[in-house]
Amino acid sequence: MSNPEILIVEDEEKLAKLLIDYLHKDSFATHWLDHGDKVIERVRAHPPALIVLDLMLPGTDGLTLCRELRSFCSIPIIMVTARVEEIDRLLGLELGADDYVCKPFSPREVIARIRAVLRRSMTTVEPDAATEPKNGPAKGLNIDEDRFEATLDGQRLELTPVEFRILALLASKPGNVYSRNQLMDRIYTDGRVVSDRTVDSHIKNLRHKLDDAGHGDLIRSVYGVGYKLD
Repeated sequence: MSNPEILIVEDEEKLAKLLIDYLHKDSFATHWLDHGDKVIERVRAHPPALIVLDLMLPGTDGLTLCRELRSFCSIPIIMVTARVEEIDRLLGLELGADDYVCKPFSPREVIARIRAVLRRSMTTVEPDAATEPKNGPAKGLNIDEDRFEATLDGQRLELTPVEFRILALLASKPGNVYSRNQLMDRIYTDGRVVSDRTVDSHIKNLRHKLDDAGHGDLIRSVYGVGYKLD
């Protein structure tokens, strides 16, 4: 089996080459793009295992690219930014990014985050939260954890790894209310610190996708407590 390819979208050549060197030493294949306008065509033609996406790019910027990518694929995305304002971080996550790192960064840190995101995208929810693989707990909902896929009324849901884990967890016990802290503990296993607003952002995106499939009210908010799946 070939090594997983990481698509690096970064216009700073020195930084990109440094990251490429570290990734090669860690047995990853890489492809580098230095312009935002080249990304969509490349991803459609050669889908990578993960995308490291800079926020500030010539041509199409990183946030716009993240939005466009999420319209047709669920490839994990790690945003890279020198803008440390919280709104930028949250906006990136709202658009479907799976993680972010701030410049300046250690290449070792980026590789650790890449491995963590890839590991989360390939692993299933913990055994006590496992969902039924063939008969979904909600009418028309089917969650296949072996394939990391979810369908609703036969329509495939294009979910990010984080959105899939949230849906799988909520679907494991329909009607059970999960607090934001419980959701964060289950979907972020690497000990990172994230805000309640980050979980709300992922829920918002998930609801939009369920709404597109005709079931926008499947996830309910329980005021002051958290979320549940009807």
